[in-house]
Amino acid sequence: MDSAITDQIIGCYQKLINAWNNRQARDMANVFTVDGVQIGFDGSLADGREEIFSHISPIFRDHPTAPFVTKIKEINLLNNDTALLRAIAGMVPHGQPDIKPELNAHQTMVAVHKDGSWHVKLFQNTPAQFHGRPELVEEMTNELREVRNEGVNDF
Repeated sequence: MDSAITDQIIGCYQKLINAWNNRQARDMANVFTVDGVQIGFDGSLADGREEIFSHISPIFRDHPTAPFVTKIKEINLLNNDTALLRAIAGMVPHGQPDIKPELNAHQTMVAVHKDGSWHVKLFQNTPAQFHGRPELVEEMTNELREVRNEGVNDF
């Protein structure tokens, strides 16, 4: 895949993550297509940019949301205008010194290229609890700690 396209797809994902980390509901919603879909950590579904904004706004207003620490695992160009990005994510709650393993997640983003830029068509944030396999929780948490400590994404 062309590195310029990869950088643009990563940029789209980073806009989404930065908007969450900065608690900016409008910025987060605007990364999506008009008919984009967000599936949250708790399974909640927001369908369309305005519903995403309406769903996220009270969360940011009423809860001290923790910022994401993320690591992109893969990017696949499905066709010239559609890409799939997979990442892992952890969260460091406010006032806490470390990633809280029970908040680890797999993140999946489907992005589409339209009108000269990339936008999120689908974003899903799925808990990574690995029931009965604590070693996998620890492995993911350690991988995210490396990213947090070094401030680099291996991708």
